Amino acid sequence: MVAVASRVRCAERVLEYLRYTVPADRAAAFEAAYAQAATSLAKAPECLDYELSRCVDDPTRYVLRISWTSAEAHLEGFRRGPHFPPFFAAIGEYRADLDEMRHYEPTAVAGEGGGRPPTLYEWAGGHPALVRLLELFYGHVLRDPVLEPVFRGMDSRHPQHVATWLGEVFGGPADYTAHHGGHPHMIERHAGRGITEEQRRRWVTLLLETADEAGLPADPEFRAAFAGYVEWGSRLAVMFSAPDAEPAAFEPVPRWDWAKPPWQPPAASS
Repeated sequence: MVAVASRVRCAERVLEYLRYTVPADRAAAFEAAYAQAATSLAKAPECLDYELSRCVDDPTRYVLRISWTSAEAHLEGFRRGPHFPPFFAAIGEYRADLDEMRHYEPTAVAGEGGGRPPTLYEWAGGHPALVRLLELFYGHVLRDPVLEPVFRGMDSRHPQHVATWLGEVFGGPADYTAHHGGHPHMIERHAGRGITEEQRRRWVTLLLETADEAGLPADPEFRAAFAGYVEWGSRLAVMFSAPDAEPAAFEPVPRWDWAKPPWQPPAASS
């Protein structure tokens, strides 16, 4: 059993920016109106996320960023759907304050700055640490009466392959996608196995115990993220291994991240 990929489809992302100039005496009411309107965005399946920002240099200026699954989803789906009327009712009076409303597509120019937290892959110790974890783990699995029947006849390279999968999931190189067939291959490996809830629970418990043995970071933030993925993915594995399962095989390998980034000492000032 391995933690398999997400049921959420990868969406085409289009960014809408709305720029406002709102007099200072109306700013509090404007923010309250958008807080109310945001409840409609939160319910709309066409909306991925949203954020209202106020300019530090000129507090009368605001920018609302909304990520839509596509421009058509916004204009034809949301605008014609049930969530637009309450959204517009909340903020309609601020139309006169609107300076710009346009859609933008992300370009290839993107990246992360030095202030980002390390990936789970980096924090865990990279590929060698994950290989050590999975080799120890599958050694235990083959001696476990609950799990051994599932993995009987396992390929000797299986621990390394799962380490590569987990590395990609945790923000490392996309080597499972490049060299091992990506999500479709992982789905294929689980199809028809009929994994039971007892086997799932034992798999989770044994992997978490082996994380201690393998010396993975024991800080609460990493272990919460690690345990969260193992719990989430193992439940999907049970679902996807059922005889009548019809998983969306051509989704990408999921990417897992921190629920709460780890504490790190601030960088020394020069």
